[in-house]
Amino acid sequence: MSFDPLSAALDVGGKLIDKLIPDPAAKAKAKLDLMTLAQNGELQELETRMSAILAEANSSDPWTSRARPSFLYVIYLMILAAIPMGFLTAFSPETALAVTEGMKDWLAAIPDSMWTLFGAGYLGYAGARSLDKRVKK
Repeated sequence: MSFDPLSAALDVGGKLIDKLIPDPAAKAKAKLDLMTLAQNGELQELETRMSAILAEANSSDPWTSRARPSFLYVIYLMILAAIPMGFLTAFSPETALAVTEGMKDWLAAIPDSMWTLFGAGYLGYAGARSLDKRVKK
């Protein structure tokens, strides 16, 4: 089954319009506007973005297809690290404080633009994966 991002965008847009606009006349106008955007090619940019994200997610290259999900494992590891840090704090508060300060300084050294880029990329990936799952049903 091939994925057509334009059809998916129109489908999702139509469903959002159905849920968010109660007035039938306004709903019909909003759907007409959405179709007009599609005909004018203004949804072409969205189609291009989504196809790039999906191509990356479906890549056979393990480095490419696992890069973003691997970030979740890093976060899980950091959350789980809180358990031994709690015990370390009980036995050696100075050491726990030094570890915490070192980690805080290390993370603060990452430029804000990198955090913004990461957040935008991760949200785009998560949104495309959610959309892809809905479309495949």
